[in-house]
Amino acid sequence: MARDSSILPSPSPEHRRVAAGQFERANQVIAKGDFDYGIRLLLSCCKLDPANLVYRQSLRRTQKLKHKNNLRGHWLAWLTNTPAKARIKKAMVRRDYLAVLDLGERVLTRNPWDVGTQRAMAEAAEVLGLLDLAVWNLEQARHKAPRDNRVNRALARLYERRGNFAQAIALWELVRTANPSDLEAASKAKDLAASDTIARGHYEAAVGGLSGKHLKVPAGQEEVEGPRSSPIAKQAWTAEAEPEKAPLPDDASPAERRAARDAVAIQARIDADPTNPGPYLELAAMYRRAGLLDRARSALFRGLEKTGNDFELASELADLEIEPFRQNLVLTEERLAENPDDELRRIRIRLLKEINTRELDLFRQRADRYPADLSFRFEMGVRLLRAGQIDEAIKELQAARADPRLHWRCQLYLGHSFKSRNNWRLARRNFEDALSSTPANEDQARKELFFQLAQGCAEAGDLPDAINFGNELANLDFSYREIGRLLDEWQTRLEEGRNA
Repeated sequence: MARDSSILPSPSPEHRRVAAGQFERANQVIAKGDFDYGIRLLLSCCKLDPANLVYRQSLRRTQKLKHKNNLRGHWLAWLTNTPAKARIKKAMVRRDYLAVLDLGERVLTRNPWDVGTQRAMAEAAEVLGLLDLAVWNLEQARHKAPRDNRVNRALARLYERRGNFAQAIALWELVRTANPSDLEAASKAKDLAASDTIARGHYEAAVGGLSGKHLKVPAGQEEVEGPRSSPIAKQAWTAEAEPEKAPLPDDASPAERRAARDAVAIQARIDADPTNPGPYLELAAMYRRAGLLDRARSALFRGLEKTGNDFELASELADLEIEPFRQNLVLTEERLAENPDDELRRIRIRLLKEINTRELDLFRQRADRYPADLSFRFEMGVRLLRAGQIDEAIKELQAARADPRLHWRCQLYLGHSFKSRNNWRLARRNFEDALSSTPANEDQARKELFFQLAQGCAEAGDLPDAINFGNELANLDFSYREIGRLLDEWQTRLEEGRNA
């Protein structure tokens, strides 16, 4: 899960190792139908690593499976949960927000659809800086109460903080519709639509995905749980348990229609062996390529239920949840290219941070799960560097460079890491090592390495070497990052120094 700007310290490597082991064991026992033991293990995982959304998602799915998705939990939950709910209120008064999260999970074990508890957990997570967890808890609450104004208002504010403006507008619109006199809802929807081109471009899709008419379900099935529509997704969620069985809209693209046809064969393989995660992954990948994100998400949810929270399926789902942010980033950069704007730049920065935070946690999970695959540690290192966690980045990149296939890339990012620590000597050494091992077909990387070496030498006062590296770059691409102008400046400074 993304850690945002959490005030919680990161769990120790030992705690992460123990949690990962318990998570694997939990998946094994859940697959055999032992939900109680699996829930106990997952509760322990959440306590060891409170910010980890993967553990909480698995826990919630298992809690719901235990109660056969009956949307009310144990029939005596209203009574047995009373003491724990009282303790949650006391913990909120004491500002013991970790206790709120811990107690909340125990309440949800008896009733995973308790809206009040999910709202309290979201508030606690927000205070702790765990915005991903706060958003997810409120999204879970909406599965039970999609028209609850308190839930929709809180979630809209969090979406707005995260830069997910299209979904924020849709929720503010629901609040305004439920209470036309709500001045905040009316002004928020109007202001966001007027100020953000992303939200403006996807407003109708977002409203369609969250509006009451698409959340209406057949009588007797009022609260069927399932993934809700992303504002980017091309197919609106219709509140069916398996949206991939819903007919495609009339304006579906040829790729979408082809994916729907090809899904029939994969579905037959799933029906023949429902506990095999492979076909679910294949089906989700095919839907994802076609832009049918809701169908991909639904296929993964079904696979998780049938396979006992298979790690690969959970990992793919976590990556899929990042896709709307990536698409919003593409749209933002397109708008910036057309019309540079300070507000769009701020949105771009928020989206980059959000994507990097989510990806960092995803690759950390994969690295813990597959320690022999150093590519995950490399990806972790890159994202740690982007997050400004330089020392941790250096540790991961130095470990990953043991893989010959990753060596030159690790050296490149190690150079950037040491440069960020103002250690030009080590930065130069790593840049030069990267340059000597960069494949011949990596022209862009070679140009950037020459530029970093030239610029770094110039900043360190080593003008002769700066000019040498600059000339190598100019020989490849004279227009690269204004190297021609920089060479003239460095040459002038060198001659002035000699004449002084």
